[in-house]
Amino acid sequence: MQFKENINIAASHTVDAAYVSKGITYEEYRRLIDSLLIVGKSTAKIDTESLVSYSKLNVARMNRLDKTTELLPEVKEMMQEISEPQTWLILTEGWCGDAAQIIPVLNKMVLLNNKIQLKLLLRDENTELMDRYLTNGKSRSIPKMIVLDKNNEELFNFGPRPTVLQEIFYSLKASGVNSEVIKEEMHAWYAKDKTISTQRELYSLLKSTI
Repeated sequence: MQFKENINIAASHTVDAAYVSKGITYEEYRRLIDSLLIVGKSTAKIDTESLVSYSKLNVARMNRLDKTTELLPEVKEMMQEISEPQTWLILTEGWCGDAAQIIPVLNKMVLLNNKIQLKLLLRDENTELMDRYLTNGKSRSIPKMIVLDKNNEELFNFGPRPTVLQEIFYSLKASGVNSEVIKEEMHAWYAKDKTISTQRELYSLLKSTI
């Protein structure tokens, strides 16, 4: 398999249509985060000051990516080639830094093809589904993207971050680096990468569904 732990080709799994129906759009997701921040809250079931702070940072990140993300020419072309309906179901939370770096890119891609719908679910309100997609069989890492066909059959899943960054994360964690330092290193990587790795991995996976 070309990609490792964070990307998996599905073995004919079906996702309950109820999850798709309850999913919200990117615009609704952004409004939800903003409305919670107004009253000093995040999407978390149990709030902390740090989660609210992360959510504020993520709004700034998403605002920037909404304005600056440039899709690769091959990604634009491939998105136009998808002729069958798809649903991109994303497990996420507003406080998740990786989600803020990745979901705006997915939204940019979906806007190129009206046969594809982007639906977002909060992880902690959908743990039964989340637990089908644990990273390394144990971690509820997000974002998790589940790509479904018109019958809600899973085509593949991706997440919680691009493979090259996931490997950096494992290396830093194994070296005992402080979690806050790891977060700083990862966001610095995202800034330098400019969404290219995310786009290229998704290009390869989506190309196989055409």
